[in-house]
Amino acid sequence: MTDLPELYFRIRDNGAAVFRINTENRERRIEMDQIAVVNTNRGDFKAQGDNTLSPEEETVINDWLQSRLAVLAARDMDDIHRAIDHLNLTAQWAQAKASDAQLEEITDDLLMAMHDLRSVLVRKKSDRVTKS
Repeated sequence: MTDLPELYFRIRDNGAAVFRINTENRERRIEMDQIAVVNTNRGDFKAQGDNTLSPEEETVINDWLQSRLAVLAARDMDDIHRAIDHLNLTAQWAQAKASDAQLEEITDDLLMAMHDLRSVLVRKKSDRVTKS
């Protein structure tokens, strides 16, 4: 069997559950004991139950948290770039392929969403310009 990490991170909404891996038993089974919970929204973690985290475990958990936050930030930016692509594809669809019935179905909702987005972007741009 390959060397296992000392800690395993089970991804969940807004973070992860952290397990300590133990194979030091008579059956050489992999035992996983939950020792901590990570919250990516708050950017922190805490020991679970009566567990006390060693400094090494805290370092591994913090390193994982920073890496995970970077992955999530990159995914957010990728999602935004995809949204831009979808807006362009939607414009092409509306111009070239959409029927009157299809346009009637989506126009009001799409215009409201675009108006909301435009308002937020203009306000944020104004804030950035004012700061500099």
